[in-house]
Amino acid sequence: MRFMMLVKSDESAGPPPKELMDAITGLVDESVKAGTLIDTGGLAPTAASTRVRLSQGQLLLLDGPFAESKEVIGGYAQFEFQSKEEAVEAAVRFLDLHKKYWPGWEGETEVRQIFGPKDFAPPPTK
Repeated sequence: MRFMMLVKSDESAGPPPKELMDAITGLVDESVKAGTLIDTGGLAPTAASTRVRLSQGQLLLLDGPFAESKEVIGGYAQFEFQSKEEAVEAAVRFLDLHKKYWPGWEGETEVRQIFGPKDFAPPPTK
């Protein structure tokens, strides 16, 4: 089962401490060796972003920063796990590193299963 983990926090928190990044690198290395990590990355700040919105039949381009955004997605990771419980355990370990190495940081990791085309295919007919 594939899972996407989306890390959300207040963009004004600034860059993470080196100690946290070193600990995350260790966690990433462990996940690569275990064969569970597919991809990971941090995202540029909203000031360097553009939203393309469809509203009332019109396409709108909105350049960042986005004033209405309190928490934004700052990073992601994609994993292959046997269960949702495994995915949640991995997210807890990740946020535990934040708790240890970045006191006062607040945010969340949203764990979502990824569906592929086979998940939406109609059942075979007889």
